[in-house]
Order: sequence, then C-alpha cells, then structure tokens
Amino acid sequence: MTFKIITLGCKVNTYESNVMRELLLNHGYQELEPREKEIKPDIVIINTCSVTNKADQKSRKCIRRAHKMNPKVLAVVGCMSQHEQESLMSLEMIDILLGNYGKNKIVDYIEDFLTHKKPIVDIRDLTACGFEDMQLTNFNQTRAFVKIQDGCENYCAYCIIPYTRGPVRSRNPESILEEICALVRSGHKEIVLTGIHTGHYGSELSDMHLSDLIKKILLVPGVERLRISSIEMNEITTEFIQLMEQSKVLVDHMHIPLQSGSDAVLQAMHRKYQVKEFMNKLEQIREVRPNMSITTDVIVGFPGETEEMFQETIDNVKKMKFSKVHVFPFSKRDGTEAASRTDQVPEEIKKERVHRLLEVSKELEISYMKSFIEKEVEFLPEIEKDGFIIGHTGNYLMVKCMGSKTELNQLKKVVLEKIEYPYMIGGVYAKV
Repeated sequence: MTFKIITLGCKVNTYESNVMRELLLNHGYQELEPREKEIKPDIVIINTCSVTNKADQKSRKCIRRAHKMNPKVLAVVGCMSQHEQESLMSLEMIDILLGNYGKNKIVDYIEDFLTHKKPIVDIRDLTACGFEDMQLTNFNQTRAFVKIQDGCENYCAYCIIPYTRGPVRSRNPESILEEICALVRSGHKEIVLTGIHTGHYGSELSDMHLSDLIKKILLVPGVERLRISSIEMNEITTEFIQLMEQSKVLVDHMHIPLQSGSDAVLQAMHRKYQVKEFMNKLEQIREVRPNMSITTDVIVGFPGETEEMFQETIDNVKKMKFSKVHVFPFSKRDGTEAASRTDQVPEEIKKERVHRLLEVSKELEISYMKSFIEKEVEFLPEIEKDGFIIGHTGNYLMVKCMGSKTELNQLKKVVLEKIEYPYMIGGVYAKV
C-alpha cells in the first residue's frame, strides 16, 4: 500500500513525520514520491499545526483536500488534533485521529483500522504522559533533526503551545545518544537538537540538563556539526557559553527568539527578560564566538504595540546586529490571553510594520554576508541544481558553487567570492 505524509508547522513535526515515515517503510508500505502527483495514495497522514488560527485553517484545508483523494485511510495527528478534537470529528471524514502522543504506533493504528473499519480516536491527557520515545536511523534531509524534549510551560500571552504539547518532558539521554550514533552511521554530518522548548531539556530530571547532554553528544565519533534549533536567551548558561568556547563542533549559529525589542511589549507578552538582559547575553556569546550568526524571531503588531514601541524594536534589532530576523505579524489564537485583548493593532498597520522590519533584516543579513567575502569557509552541500551544489556553512550562510550530486552531504572548503542574494557564491574548493 502507498502512503503520503503532509507535514505542517515546526521542526518537531518534521522529525515526528520522519519517524512515522520510517516506521511505515519498515513495515512494507511504499511512500509516493512528490513527482507522482497523478497517483492517489492509499494512506494519507496529516501532521497538523495549531500555532495560530490561520494554521488551523490550513490544517482543515489539507484534510478536505486529502479526503477528495479518497484514500483507504485518512489519519490526522498533531497539535490541532490535540486541541480541536470535537471540531475535527465533526468533519466526519477522518479515520484515525491522534493528538501529540501515539505517533510511534501509527502502523498499529492503521492496521487496526484496515482490519475493523471503525474510526479510531486516541487523544491522551499529556499531563499524565511521559516523553514518547521515538527512534530514527535515517533522515530525509542532509541535516538530521533529533527530538530531545517535548512540551512547554512558559505560557506566553500569544501562544497556545503549552495546551497542545503539554508540560515539559525530556528524553532519556541514552536514547538520544543511540539515535545520534545511528544517524552518523547513515552518513549524517550535522545533528540538529530540537524540541518544543529545547533549552528547557532536563528541567524535570535530577541530574541532566542541556549542557550535560551536549557534553555527551560531543564525545560521539562522527558528529562533525552540532546545532541547537532554537533556544531562549535565559537558558544560555555560563556552562553553555563555555562549551561554545571549547568545542568547534557546536556551530557558529544560534537562533534566539527576541519577539519584541520593547520592554513594554515583552512584559505584556509575559516574556521572562528585558531588552538589556538580551543584549548582555549576546555580548557574552560574541566574546567567545565573534563571528557567531545570531538569528531571531520578532512578532509585529502585538496588541497595544504603539508606533513608538515598534520603533524601539527596530532600533534595538539594529543594535543587536542579528544576521537575520524572522518577522511574524501578530495572529490571534483563540484561547490565549492576547486574542481577547481589545487593543488589537489594525491589519494594515501590521503589514506596514512587517515590511519595514523585513527591510532592516535584509540590510543586516547582507552586512553579515559581506564580512565573509574572500574568506575560506566549510559548507555542507544539501541539494544539486543545474550544475551547482547548494548548502549551508556552520553559521548558516547559504553557499552556491559548481558541483555534482556525488558531492552532496560531504563537507567542502570554499572561498566566498561574492553575494548573489540569498546566496554567497563560492570559488575553488576541496573536500575537507
């Protein structure tokens, strides 16, 4: 039987979809290639996102589109399932409905449905669940994601995730190390640690925190790059910074969400820091890693954000010299504190502010790129297109140079010659 998995949302969903994919392949199911659009799959799995109302709408649209394919099994899993069980069941087109627990049993659910032809609904209370252990031996991208943690307890005013993902649960370190060893044996050079609140790894464990885990991973032979998908500013400890100073396996890139450059907005968001603390942390990082690429997220148009507050954000983003800013207009999420506020910012103002901040982001990005012209760097080719290989350096510069498919997933040295945004063009290179 053939299957297709549609993944919406974050890196954790991408990881979990890869787990389900591998389980299905190991049980003899056949994945349809993206180019096989004319073939209708027997099984469709939609791994939903529910971070905003728009994400819910997109998930529903995917479900309806999948239903029109008339598959033998339509399974819907993930965050929207966890939080919107009743509304999804009212669609009367879903055969299997799972929340954020049970994805590693997807084959059992599918075979049970094929045998009994009765709809299956299994939405667990995540406050009563431990970490759902999953294992991968391969990943369908050059960089391999490894999920180390689930859940969040920050309860930011705009965010529904604590309700869709439950409390913090950390993965057993031995399970993590076992999976990383398997991924390295499969040829992966770069490991990306991911989770819903990655920096909070081990907070409920007695003797293991993120820095302790990283120390163990750094001892695994064959791990040439280690990246953290995202980490909060106040979780970058002195010990973590010392590890960055000691080991070049940890890449020169960190994604640290700012969300706003205004203290008033940060307080309204229930973020647990002020702008000055954030700036001081960046200074500490750059003391040990001067070339560090630091990217961030900013939400524009949070309820109550004035023009003066937004200008503060622009000014502070420039001062912090991020190498890229991911800009998001505030989007209401039913069930959150921010959605119920009466001082919503008009859509046209949000759009205008998004545009302005994106211009600042591009200026900062190009400025950072210029500092690497005529320098030799290592990059990891991920795709080949029209005689060029394209991939990222450790500090997440996107490099493009002549090459072939045989050179993918092998670290290369290259001299960066010029910028053809969003690429940096590389010259003569050699295998590392």
